[in-house]
Amino acid sequence: MISLGRNTLIQAVVLSLGLLSASQTSAQSGKIPYSPTSQDQLPDAILGKASVPAGAAFSYFNEDPATTGYLALPEGEGPHGAVILIHEWNGLNDRIRQVADALAAEGYVALAADLYSGRTGSNRDENMKLVNESLADMGTIVRNLDAAARYLKGRDDVNGKVAAMGWCYGGGVALSYALGSENHEGTAIFYGRLLDDPIQMKRIHHEVYGTFAEKDGGIPPETVNNFVAALRTAGIENDVHIYDEVGHGFWLWVDRNPAVNEQPALDAWQRLKAYLKRTIDGNG
Repeated sequence: MISLGRNTLIQAVVLSLGLLSASQTSAQSGKIPYSPTSQDQLPDAILGKASVPAGAAFSYFNEDPATTGYLALPEGEGPHGAVILIHEWNGLNDRIRQVADALAAEGYVALAADLYSGRTGSNRDENMKLVNESLADMGTIVRNLDAAARYLKGRDDVNGKVAAMGWCYGGGVALSYALGSENHEGTAIFYGRLLDDPIQMKRIHHEVYGTFAEKDGGIPPETVNNFVAALRTAGIENDVHIYDEVGHGFWLWVDRNPAVNEQPALDAWQRLKAYLKRTIDGNG
């Protein structure tokens, strides 16, 4: 059965009792201390070692009150760059929330989007139902993410720059969002579905980051190379890399095979940090 996530259920109970609004909940949550990773350090979030998410459930999409994202705020007045995180095919879960916390520790305001109206899947059939339902209405996805971007850009502690990033389903959505909206300044794709049409790529107005896996049967190196060729033909700056000897999901789930995944994941993380710094920090 497709279900509501744990945090969503807690938030729904609180709201039903009239105790707190979603915005009040986020405002009262503690901010995450500035604690960036070192050059040889991966965030605990992708190692399977992170603590319970420290941010808060957050409603940002008025068109659909069931949509419940997750907001992680960094300490300090800012202004900070901001990141929208787009979940995998099973919906917004704690691994994504923990990555949002890790980005807040790097000094970014992080909002994990919810594209499934508060639902999550627990098996392949449920996940595919959610994927197909959402992708059948890309207009709603773009409006959802635009609402997230508008909220972030309207915060006093945000510098007006937003990047969107996602994994698998979320990586493909991040690319679609780059093609369908001009409301953000960065796109980071982790093994998401791709296009190879230079004409469509010309609709992108910022540098694109991409991390892919050599042993990904769904997105083989040839597909990635064609994507990069299209970006170059369209004149879009890009930092795209295919990592040897790893498979699909290696970055978000390093703990599934740490001996193989850790070193390429570290390189991809340092590339991501550099990308965010030069695209949305304003200090690159």
